[in-house]
Amino acid sequence: MAQALITGISGFVGSHLAEYLLTETDWTVAGTLYGDESNIDHIRSRLKLYPADLSQPDTVTAILDEVRPDYIFHLAAQPIPSLSRSDPWGTLKVNIQLQVNVLESVVRLGLNSRVLVVGSSEEYGLVRPEQLPVTEDTPLRPLNPYGVSKIAQDFLGLQYHLAYQVFVVRVRPFNHIGPRQRLGFVVPDFAQQVAEAETGVRPPVVYVGNLDVERDFSDVRDVVRAYRLALTAGEPGQVYNVGAGVAHSVREIVERLISFTGMDIEIRVDPERVRPAEVPKLVADISRLRERTGWEPLIPFEQSLRDVLDEWRARVRA
Repeated sequence: MAQALITGISGFVGSHLAEYLLTETDWTVAGTLYGDESNIDHIRSRLKLYPADLSQPDTVTAILDEVRPDYIFHLAAQPIPSLSRSDPWGTLKVNIQLQVNVLESVVRLGLNSRVLVVGSSEEYGLVRPEQLPVTEDTPLRPLNPYGVSKIAQDFLGLQYHLAYQVFVVRVRPFNHIGPRQRLGFVVPDFAQQVAEAETGVRPPVVYVGNLDVERDFSDVRDVVRAYRLALTAGEPGQVYNVGAGVAHSVREIVERLISFTGMDIEIRVDPERVRPAEVPKLVADISRLRERTGWEPLIPFEQSLRDVLDEWRARVRA
């Protein structure tokens, strides 16, 4: 029976990946966690868990030595681009250090693990309209420290594959949404405001940033399927975009969320929410992943939005 290790298993993506692997495979699933564990309460009894600070190399080595994983999904990271602007070094240090510790431990222990290195569409950064859709060969021009940290993770994965023959597969996911996503991302931020307005907790106003920005949104439950397929069927050393191949504007998101309520809710731009150096549109070319693995996104965009809003409705009622 295969052994899978998910770093950051209690996070947004990690919890969905654990749930998916337990449902769709016969693998044994282990994971490291640090901080809030509520996302995995419903599956905790089926997991082998390691509370750990992955910035400590010996800790990482000890965990990998005990688990001896066939598959490593490295998801532990500082995941919020906006936070990297206020704490650039904190983001760089965490994301690079944790990646190095995982890869070094694989080499040190002589493991034959397949390792998924998770980058980001933020690596591409300044993408010009004529470069759309974004392929894996689009130049990397990051616009924030988070994007730089993800380039470092991405290329560390490539380096360890080339130098030490570690079976590394790299992915660059575009925006993903769904239940359990923390505040600080556009969809849960809006869903919380809409749910509160719907129940009268706040006035019927939703505060937004730039409404005209367009991004490629996938459901997290589709993304974790892509991660498994990339790691089990992907080419070692290769990098794959993960996205829907369709762009939606911020305006469309907030208007759809409001439409689910049947209420007249005002949309008001808050200058504090407008990010510097916004690229007008990003959309992924996913042909490389599709051709290699057969993966396609299955969950409709509207269903993803409804699921997030329903989650926030339940939270507000509680």
